[in-house]
Amino acid sequence: MKKKHWTLSPWFIIFAAAMMFMATASYSYNIILCYIELGISVAAFAVVFVMSFKFNNYIRSIVKSAAGKISGVESDYLEEYKFPVAVAGEKGDIIWCNSRFRKNMCSGKSPEGENISAYLSDRNINDVKDGEGIDVAVNGREYTAFFQSVDGGAVCQFIENTFYKETAREYQASRPCVAIITFDNADDFANESDEVYSEIVISVRSCLQKWAAEYDALYKKISDNRYMIIFRESDVEKLVEAKFPVLRQIHSIKYNQHEATISAGLCRGAKTIKDSEANARKALEMALGRGGDQIAVIRDNSYEFFGGTAVAAEKVSKVRMRVIANAVSRAVADCDKVYIMGHRFSDLDCVGASIGMQCIMERSFNRYSKIVIDKSTSMAQSMIEYAEEKLSSDIFIMPDEALRGITPKSLLIIVDTHIKTSLESMGLFEKSKKVIVVDHHRKAVNFIDNALVFCHEPSASSASEMCSEIISYLDDKPLGYVQANALLSGIMLDTKNFVIKTGVRTFEAAAYLKKKGANTVTVKEMFADSIDTYREKVDIVCNAHIYKGCAVSVAQKDADDVRLASAQAADEMLTIQGVNASFVIYKDSHRINISARSYGKINVQIIMEKLGGGGHQTMAAAQLGNISKELAYQQLLAVIDEVLDDVSHE
Repeated sequence: MKKKHWTLSPWFIIFAAAMMFMATASYSYNIILCYIELGISVAAFAVVFVMSFKFNNYIRSIVKSAAGKISGVESDYLEEYKFPVAVAGEKGDIIWCNSRFRKNMCSGKSPEGENISAYLSDRNINDVKDGEGIDVAVNGREYTAFFQSVDGGAVCQFIENTFYKETAREYQASRPCVAIITFDNADDFANESDEVYSEIVISVRSCLQKWAAEYDALYKKISDNRYMIIFRESDVEKLVEAKFPVLRQIHSIKYNQHEATISAGLCRGAKTIKDSEANARKALEMALGRGGDQIAVIRDNSYEFFGGTAVAAEKVSKVRMRVIANAVSRAVADCDKVYIMGHRFSDLDCVGASIGMQCIMERSFNRYSKIVIDKSTSMAQSMIEYAEEKLSSDIFIMPDEALRGITPKSLLIIVDTHIKTSLESMGLFEKSKKVIVVDHHRKAVNFIDNALVFCHEPSASSASEMCSEIISYLDDKPLGYVQANALLSGIMLDTKNFVIKTGVRTFEAAAYLKKKGANTVTVKEMFADSIDTYREKVDIVCNAHIYKGCAVSVAQKDADDVRLASAQAADEMLTIQGVNASFVIYKDSHRINISARSYGKINVQIIMEKLGGGGHQTMAAAQLGNISKELAYQQLLAVIDEVLDDVSHE
């Protein structure tokens, strides 16, 4: 039945009575008009009678059916239920309810004729009946509504559970969330006087204590420059919404050219305090692996990151690299073959690091060693051709050939990436029992977590720098000028010719390679482009426009070398005055890609991560799938707005 259409009956009665009065008045002077008005009056009364009869039968049949569905009782017993009950028609219109429904749900008013969806949070009854029940809120009270289909409609029962839901919410809001915090760049102040160092440490500690006190949280120092704070879930919700202002407060602690930074891992939703603490440590490791100066929040094995705008502090000590080199040596001694593999669309850094490691594995450890690479998709064709020309043996093999030759004792060394999905051959990785990872990119969520040795250093300039240090601690006598040139070219690529991400260890690695015969002229030749690639690069740069300090360009052509030209164009656009970051959108193999670069003022890794990609603070990329360039352009601008707004608030 339609909503409240039976409520027209009183109006028909009033209309019929008016017609009857008019007929009486018309009898004395116009008998025909009197009969007409009398007929209309009788018809109106007939309509009211028929509608009332049908409606009463409709109510009796549905309520009787409803009563029969509920324990086989009489319909009058529905009124005795101790909770609100309503019977709705097939269209959802309320045709009957008990007194408790009228009192609790309708404030004493009669709801007949209204649609039951008004009491179901505007949900259609046909979508929820015969289910497990739904949660609804009416007049400040909360209910779980259950529905039972009956002939021509449904009976709706509302079980109030306001107290229990409030208790559950209070329990969830008060659940403990463990945060593990570390003063991650304390070493930057360690070279200052003891008084300055102590003052900085005390300032950081005081800031954290005030942070904990603000939310009435438990604060505890657990070791040197490492602290624990236990928050309530409701307070963490506020911190997430405010994007953890403590990061900005810590930045205000400065001395000379250094400003303090912290990293933290925070766990939400763990069942026990022990699980929360363990996951908080896991999140802290992720935050540090991404360069520090950020808070990683973990919940159900998914991460959310806040901060991460500061450049990762360089670690001056090489002790860790010496330990890594010893671990690599032990792993190689226990294998029969060594395969070295990087990421898809390998660049000079990836191939250069691979060439250096292959030489040591083959000549110093006397192991069968090959570099797994797809030459047709590599962006380091010049280096591959140089190595094949200068070296007597063929050191490159295709992924399919490596898959056929791998054994259970084979060792796979992965360089310049730690992300499973970006590997040159996912099949080779899955088949390898022993894996070593050497990478400098900021840690991503889907990192390789089963490596024998996970050498990850986000403060390093390049994978080639890291491999040069590892090689220097091994038997490096076989390392010749060819390998030295390859490693140096990788460092020069990722540092933009020693402009960005360069530290003391970067120049020490370059000096080491120079002693091994590296020639800067030969290395420079590896960066030479074909005339077609150069033209494409120039076109991309000329089509760029500046948006909020970012140079954005869309490659118009879908040429074979568009990936290389786009990467080089992104580098070139950084030389434009007023540009802090550059982005090039291009299409390759039916997918839209974005190549991003910066000098460090803008963290392009964060921008690319929001688009499903990743990388490093100064060099990142993303693949957006099969969408239009126009849509990719709009998505990129929206993310730039979001990230830069967050940074401006800091």
